[in-house]
Amino acid sequence: MFDIAFFISSILLGVGLAMDAFSVSLANGLNEPKMKMPKVSGIAGIFSLFQFAMPMIGWVCVSTIARCFAIFEKCIPWIALLLLGYIGGKMLYEGITNKDSENEKPAIGLKGLIVQGIATSIDALSVGFTISDHNFLQALVACLLIGVVTFFICFAGILIGKKAGTKLAGKAGILGGVILIAIGIEIFVTNVF
Repeated sequence: MFDIAFFISSILLGVGLAMDAFSVSLANGLNEPKMKMPKVSGIAGIFSLFQFAMPMIGWVCVSTIARCFAIFEKCIPWIALLLLGYIGGKMLYEGITNKDSENEKPAIGLKGLIVQGIATSIDALSVGFTISDHNFLQALVACLLIGVVTFFICFAGILIGKKAGTKLAGKAGILGGVILIAIGIEIFVTNVF
């Protein structure tokens, strides 16, 4: 039921799925270089929760209502582009208009993090197709491994971003916004064309 190949493929799937969340985590760290560790863990936790949930929801959809999911799958790149474009545009605007501001303000609140979590993990719904041959327990374990891998990758991304954000000072918000917009475009282009 569970062999080494199962764990390796689940971990590698987690690494692949976590790359968008890693980039957004990097942008969040860049935008808020003085972020405290509880918030770093919280952000990584939100991304890992979504990266766990989306493939699981995809597996449930494939196992039950696959026809409806196939229609929704065509909307995924558009949704990711809109969400990340909006958040990135907002960060870019704030970075440009507040470039002389000495006071650091938190880059993003809980609502924004949830939007980021959805945007970076919505394409993971289609992973439900790749694990459709798994039984419920195998799908659950695979999704848990994806979530754990995502947590550590996002945690590292935020720390790297914080370090670079301190060095970049006022330009970090601009760079973070550009990164988010680029991720949205990349998800859109790779899934539509």
